[in-house]
Amino acid sequence: MSEVATLGGGCFWCLEAVFQRMEGVESVVSGYAAGHVPDPDYRSVCTGKTGHAEVVQVTFNPSTISYDEILDAFWKMHDPTTLNKQGNDVGTQYRSIILFHDEEQKDRAQKSLAAAQKDFPDPIVTQIEPLEKFYPAEGYHQDYFNQNPGNPYCIFVIQPKLAKMGKSK
Repeated sequence: MSEVATLGGGCFWCLEAVFQRMEGVESVVSGYAAGHVPDPDYRSVCTGKTGHAEVVQVTFNPSTISYDEILDAFWKMHDPTTLNKQGNDVGTQYRSIILFHDEEQKDRAQKSLAAAQKDFPDPIVTQIEPLEKFYPAEGYHQDYFNQNPGNPYCIFVIQPKLAKMGKSK
């Protein structure tokens, strides 16, 4: 039976591209969560006034890849010590966040954060909150890197992240 993780760590295109290349990941959907405005869209989320973060919802096979392995990759693919910022992407929509689906995920996320802290000289600022509602992003945001490999953002931001994670194929 599949499990689902919901995570935000900067632009959802980056997380989506990495998670799509991980064995055991069945699907990745880019979207918005953790805000106060119902049915947000990209334009409104970019204003920073909706409270939503860009996130990905990762469906995975726990017999192939565990939630803990998903979290380990999450810590490595972004800088969880920068508040509301990843590279040149700045704003609350780019915050680092783990949205748990149940108490077990909450506990594992908290333990994972504590373990990951040893790898960072600065304090981790990642929020850990319950997932209340996930809103899939517009269709043009889905499978973005695979559909737009020549886009400058894909070339200069996502491709180096994939190379760092050993997922460049």
